[in-house]
Amino acid sequence: MEPQVHETNGSGLSPWLERLGALRIRVFREFPYLYDGSEEYERDYLRIYQNAPDSLVVLVTDGPEKLVGATTCLPMSQEGPEFQEPFRRAGIDVGSVFYFGESILLPEWRGRGLGKMFFDKREAHARRLGYPVTAFCAVDRPADHPQRPAGYRPLDGFWQSRGYVKRQDLRASYSWKEIGEEHESSKTLTFWTKSWTE
Repeated sequence: MEPQVHETNGSGLSPWLERLGALRIRVFREFPYLYDGSEEYERDYLRIYQNAPDSLVVLVTDGPEKLVGATTCLPMSQEGPEFQEPFRRAGIDVGSVFYFGESILLPEWRGRGLGKMFFDKREAHARRLGYPVTAFCAVDRPADHPQRPAGYRPLDGFWQSRGYVKRQDLRASYSWKEIGEEHESSKTLTFWTKSWTE
């Protein structure tokens, strides 16, 4: 069956919250995030997209109900201080940046062009709103990490092909509970940015 694509934000996200949280927990459990998630954490996290009037959430379903993928974005000015601070330190106006959150797909739905579609829709949304910079971040993991799967391929090449540049001067610290941890611990994430010029 061909996937169905739904775009929503604000209160329109409400019927999807439980399924989106469950999908995030499932996908981010994989390397490199190794996220040991909880429904409570997900409700708190996703509330920011519900409350941000300029957010966009793109959902992919198998049929009308089964959620198999999603991507999120919102103005950086509506994100948390952990993500804003690296830009402030670098002298970049937070109000000029549109932040891309996650892009998640179940394994069997990867390789079908949906990741490219996620970028297309988020970039178009950011440009419609007049933002000159789009950005996202990815967790830093060493090449010899013990839980790195054999044959694991980072997405750096794909991101570069989209015109994004890895910014070692833009690094954030964010905490979550990792598989095998008793408590949350701080992780370092590095931003990738793209500047839009006519």
